[in-house]
Amino acid sequence: MPTILITGCSSGYGLEIASLFYAKGWNVIATMRTPNEDALPISDRIKVLALDVTDPPSIAATIETCGPIDALVNNAGIGLFGAFEATPMSTIRDIFETNTFGTMAMVQAVLPQFRARKNGTIVNVTSSAVLAPMPLVSAYSASKIAIEGFTASLEFELKSFDIRVKLVQPGYCPDTQFSANTGSRMDGLIPEAYKAFAQDILAAYLQADEMTTASDVANAVWLAVNDTSDRLRFPAGADALKLAGLS
Repeated sequence: MPTILITGCSSGYGLEIASLFYAKGWNVIATMRTPNEDALPISDRIKVLALDVTDPPSIAATIETCGPIDALVNNAGIGLFGAFEATPMSTIRDIFETNTFGTMAMVQAVLPQFRARKNGTIVNVTSSAVLAPMPLVSAYSASKIAIEGFTASLEFELKSFDIRVKLVQPGYCPDTQFSANTGSRMDGLIPEAYKAFAQDILAAYLQADEMTTASDVANAVWLAVNDTSDRLRFPAGADALKLAGLS
């Protein structure tokens, strides 16, 4: 029975991905900064572990605890909405620490076992922000576009070891509360000069007739993990598919 390690499972995409793989018969290691044992069914096929992808000792402890895995899904991430002019560099660095460097660190942590076995799958979750420019998410977009380039290059690098590398690109999903996990990082990021513009942008998001659900993303991850072709990118959700020219 294969085992999957998923980051960022406390809610949203991660929780839905974990639930789907469990329903499909996989062993699931669901990681989150603050473990919530009640988020998923109680089962000997589910292990909930504490993990901070920005903390090397936390990553090392998790990899040691969970043992051999067959797939890694890098889903943990931080959203950010605001004018770049008003965004402190410290906040931008925080976004990159989780979205970019956290993903890279997790990949690096699992590669020795995947390479030794000549088997394993890595799925990095980015965003439809990589498919088309979107306003007021420039720092966030940069952190995700960096992962797109990283993953595309990594796929070439690992192919000779029979390690598969994939990207899942979710569209706009209001149910995930995109900026809810940013805390005080959002404070003051919409200065007066940008307020009218920001209101128009938010209104457009709310009126969109094509959106993404957490289930869309979980299904795309399922397809990516089980795909044996050379396909790299898997847009998830009606809006992402449209931006990718697939609908």
